Amino acid sequence: MGETNVVVHAEAKVLAQAAAARLVVKLIDAQAARGFAGIVLTGGRIAAAVYEAVSSLPARDGVDWSRVDVWWGDERFLPSGDPDRNETQAREALLEALPLDPARVHPMPPSDGPDGNDPEAAAARYAAALAAAAKPGTAPLPHFDVLMLGVGEDGHVASIFPEHPGAYETRVVSAVRGSPKPPPVRITLTLPTINTAEEVWLMAAGPEKADAVGMAMAGGGPVQVPASGVRGVERTIWLLDRAAAAKVAPKLRSLR
Repeated sequence: MGETNVVVHAEAKVLAQAAAARLVVKLIDAQAARGFAGIVLTGGRIAAAVYEAVSSLPARDGVDWSRVDVWWGDERFLPSGDPDRNETQAREALLEALPLDPARVHPMPPSDGPDGNDPEAAAARYAAALAAAAKPGTAPLPHFDVLMLGVGEDGHVASIFPEHPGAYETRVVSAVRGSPKPPPVRITLTLPTINTAEEVWLMAAGPEKADAVGMAMAGGGPVQVPASGVRGVERTIWLLDRAAAAKVAPKLRSLR
């Protein structure tokens, strides 16, 4: 199990700018080490702010974006281009501005995709895409340098909700039905898949996230507080603003 760091920024805007800079450096370092990099994106307000901050960073040009593999941690099972899809948000905030190789951008299937309105088949399709991108004979999944997650007010991550069947799921990717947050049907990476990432970043801003962050940092169980079940292979980084960190023990915080 890798180390865990908690970094607290003054406010959400500063958090997003710092996370953007951290992301660009991580991708540059990964490419220096292996020639390519892999990232798993998330959705939500703070994620959108991070993507917008990356798009305005001059240092973003230090990344060879044509050699970055882009995946998603979860998705709302909606038609392609729907504004509520995490893919749509990421494309509008950042991806459309980058010289990415389209073959290396891997959105989760939409509800009007090849599997139609069948989230189980769509989840299996995404699991197959992950397996196909893995290095043959050496790993079941591709290398994720950074996997980004928002933290919900209830402690959920990706589309893994407290006390929901997805919290027990061991397959690589699973369909979610009856999500407590709309829309009710989703696709998500599972906790075992998330925990294969080299680094996992959990991002939260605002006082409404303080209870969930505090419970996760205090060791709440992964079924009750899914965020507590997340661990990067090398590092787990909590990127918080002061409001979200209000219930984190002071000794765990690193103020920026």
